[in-house]
Amino acid sequence: MAKKTGRQTPTHSVTLPFKKSKGAEAVRLYEQSGRKAIKWQKDLIRQIMAVGQDGLWVHQRFGYEVPRRNGKNEILAIRELWSLEHGEKVCHTAHRVTTAHQAWQRLCRILSDAGYEELGRKKKNEDPPEKSFRTTKALGLETVTLTNGGTAVFRTRTANGGLGEGFDLLVIDEAQEYTTAQQSALVYTVSDSPNPQTLFCGTPPTTESAGTVFPEMRKSCLDGTAYDTGWAEWSVDSEPKDLMDQKLWWQCNPSMGYHLNVRKIRAEYDPNNPLDFIIQRLGYWYLYSLKSAISEADWRRLEVQKRPDLQPERYFGIKFGKDGMNACLAVASKTTDGQVFVEAIDCRPIRSGIEWIIPFLQNPSTKKVIVDGAAGSQMLVDLMKENKLKAPIQPTVAEIIDANAKFEIAVFNDGIRHIDQEALRNAISNCKHRNIGNKGGFGYETLDQAYEVGLIESVSLAYWICSESKAKRRQNYSF
Repeated sequence: MAKKTGRQTPTHSVTLPFKKSKGAEAVRLYEQSGRKAIKWQKDLIRQIMAVGQDGLWVHQRFGYEVPRRNGKNEILAIRELWSLEHGEKVCHTAHRVTTAHQAWQRLCRILSDAGYEELGRKKKNEDPPEKSFRTTKALGLETVTLTNGGTAVFRTRTANGGLGEGFDLLVIDEAQEYTTAQQSALVYTVSDSPNPQTLFCGTPPTTESAGTVFPEMRKSCLDGTAYDTGWAEWSVDSEPKDLMDQKLWWQCNPSMGYHLNVRKIRAEYDPNNPLDFIIQRLGYWYLYSLKSAISEADWRRLEVQKRPDLQPERYFGIKFGKDGMNACLAVASKTTDGQVFVEAIDCRPIRSGIEWIIPFLQNPSTKKVIVDGAAGSQMLVDLMKENKLKAPIQPTVAEIIDANAKFEIAVFNDGIRHIDQEALRNAISNCKHRNIGNKGGFGYETLDQAYEVGLIESVSLAYWICSESKAKRRQNYSF
């Protein structure tokens, strides 16, 4: 009877066509240590190390996601060992110092088990054995250097780490924590290599994850917009209803039947924290930021396909960003059934002027205008005065706090309607609270600098003055 194992092929995979690979050679080097690569590891390293007719890596970037404790870091070790054997320079980066240190320890053990001699301090006129290596053991500065000059350094990531250094292979371990700032510091470190490759390895982002690069890489691969990039993952396609369904465990964990088994996974499940099990063990990718104060699902729940019947009055919210970069304009109006319809109108750089706002405010249906932000509020007040428009409301801190609180209450209590706008959706589903005042008040700040938080704040302001405005009571006359 054949041994039952986890699924050996990815649930989702995007790779470029190839005929040759260095993967088998890399596995043979690795197995000289007495270890045995599992079939899924052999198949995956074959795809990662695919080469074209020009001898260059088919995939300049390759990302893969495998749930915890399946042996995904052995893939990194196999790839790094091959680079060292071929005299390349490797940079292995991780989010935590301990993770980078463990990766260094793993590679040193593999080398020793494969018959490489670890040498001490270099001596004068020394003729080292062909299969030998030296290490630097200082925590945070670990290195491995082979006699042939192949070198691997192990570092934790920072916003400027890696600048000025050049490598052939860049490894992004714990890729779910990889931020755009870190990417800006590291992406150019492989540019001078004649045949560079960057390898991303991680799990789906959790509620504690700060990185955005890994999920964006996944999205671009799966929708076919990435260049020279490969992807593989073991995951469930939808949020499972029954987390104890063992078929899902075997589907998402390729090392089941080897060092993972049902008993071990069953012990991991915590009914008080099912979200962690869904992400870490079943590899589920939430399409919105789990750290966001408002999720994409929360916002989409309020979406309508066409503009509802609206009352005639229009309420405009304007937010000048605290960084002095952008001006955001939004509008709100009450629906005939008592809700509030909101819409982001535009977001433009302040340096290009703010005159574009005025025509919207000159609408005869404009009831009230509210503006916040030191960067441009007074400029707009003066410009409105020049155009003979009624002065806008300039809210106090207490009113800003009230506006944000009531906006969020409306979101979670079905009091808002909107037609989907991608820019606004992205901003809202990637925001968190920032403290205002000392009594628990909050504003918003972005989790991802690619999204303008001012869009949320302008919508919040527009919603607030709209919802707070009382409809004119019709006067009845009798004779």
